[in-house]
Amino acid sequence: MTGGKRARRWPIRRFVVSEDSMRPALRPGDGIVAIRSQRVRRGEVRVFEHPDRPGFWLVKRVGDIHRDGFEATSDNGALEGVRDSRHFGPVPVAGSFRMVLRVPGPRGR
Repeated sequence: MTGGKRARRWPIRRFVVSEDSMRPALRPGDGIVAIRSQRVRRGEVRVFEHPDRPGFWLVKRVGDIHRDGFEATSDNGALEGVRDSRHFGPVPVAGSFRMVLRVPGPRGR
């Protein structure tokens, strides 16, 4: 922080998918535009910081919703190495983003 001002937390962010856990809905290279939102609905796609790796963002689908957060599930959960709520438990809603737009990436990958 500089000048006594609080750091601004933008309500809209852009992300790029980097792995296969959400195939076929999202593929590596796809862009995501997401908004910060406290309202969570089952089935929507959310982006959130990995609970065990600060600064590393995950993109998952909302499963069950709990008082303390939501289950984050992978569409392609059978893929080896996929990490979601089966490994780290429910995800807090605070600080997560709801996907509002998918921008298809290059398909030559």
